[in-house]
Amino acid sequence: MARERTVKLTKLEMEVMDALWDLGSGSVREVMDRLPAARQPAYTTVQTIIRRLEEKKAVRLVKKIGNAHIFEPVFSKQAAHRRLIAELLNVFGGSARPLMAHLVEAGKLSLDDIKELEAMLAGQAERKRKTGKS
Repeated sequence: MARERTVKLTKLEMEVMDALWDLGSGSVREVMDRLPAARQPAYTTVQTIIRRLEEKKAVRLVKKIGNAHIFEPVFSKQAAHRRLIAELLNVFGGSARPLMAHLVEAGKLSLDDIKELEAMLAGQAERKRKTGKS
């Protein structure tokens, strides 16, 4: 995967990217088959979305098999999530506290989640201590 890019994706583009991330690489038909059947867009719509993603440099054409073009994501799902979370935190002035408070109030953050986060923070602090970084 290439370096993280700042590509803005629409909801449908993100759904197409999710399908491609699951597949690793795939044709328009394979991507379409991975989208939720209840609201699956037409083949030509998926084809247009993939073409737009290619223009945004979010996917690239890797090969052609017969008439099928095979595409793969340029950046990882984790990179896209990091960018989205960074944008969301910017809305809150860079502070995670309002977001965390909302997650707790909405019941989306459990004590187990907090314990896991505490362990991650402790590990991060230990790594910083060992490397001498503050």
